[in-house]
Amino acid sequence: MAFLEAVFLKRQPGDDLPLRQGASLLQLLKPVLISVLFPLLVLAGWELGVRSGVIGGRLMPPPSRVLTALSSLAASGELSMHIGVTLRRVLVGFVTGAAAGTVLGAVTGSSPMASRLLDPTLQALRAIPSIAWVPLFILWFGIFETSKVALIAVGVFFPVYLGVHGAITGVDRRIVEVGRVFRLSRLGLVRRILLPSILPSYVLALRAGLGLGWMFVVAAEFMGASEGLGYLLVDGQQLGKPDQIIAAILVFALVGKVTDTVLLLCSAPFLAWQDTHQGKR
Repeated sequence: MAFLEAVFLKRQPGDDLPLRQGASLLQLLKPVLISVLFPLLVLAGWELGVRSGVIGGRLMPPPSRVLTALSSLAASGELSMHIGVTLRRVLVGFVTGAAAGTVLGAVTGSSPMASRLLDPTLQALRAIPSIAWVPLFILWFGIFETSKVALIAVGVFFPVYLGVHGAITGVDRRIVEVGRVFRLSRLGLVRRILLPSILPSYVLALRAGLGLGWMFVVAAEFMGASEGLGYLLVDGQQLGKPDQIIAAILVFALVGKVTDTVLLLCSAPFLAWQDTHQGKR
């Protein structure tokens, strides 16, 4: 009788809590699972293509060989050391370039006189290819850390400067006039109107600057570096190790994506007020 009561006993209100928790966890993991689906399919197709002979495996090694190269680098401690060196260079260059770009972008964006004086020169400098700075920085700073960080900072500077300058000059005049009608102080005008207006563009400019920082670090680490992911690329080319080259490229992509995600997460609280059509996905 007790057994039948246990079987047919009605469910209590909290009995489905584990099911709800499992469903919410799946809902949280769903975007992550979708985002990794395409790379996994590409890697699987790449592996099958090499094993079936459709893709030549000598110069385009399959993911299994690349994973073996990554494992050996990780086991020896080289991988973490190279990632740490490159990450430090990018972060120092990013902070330096973003700070300079923010200040100059704010000055030229808010002052027509400063814009006429500085902006044409900065726009001309922006058109200079990154590699063109390399010999000059080597002459100025040598082949050590300063020249590498300076090159990365130059790469970060221009997209941040352009984003801040364009965001400030693009603020709607009518919104500013509304703030003046409500007699906001200068500080209140900046805090309540100008900052919310430029923050989305500023975050986008920071992301673009960070992406260029990761591209410029490769050119920086070609300048006689003995450490860093760029060094792994050069070492793999000189020793004929395509698996090491591809492994370094994949690590660049992974670490770059992680830093971009961290930047997005740090900026999310400042953009919580936005109500975009893709805000809830």
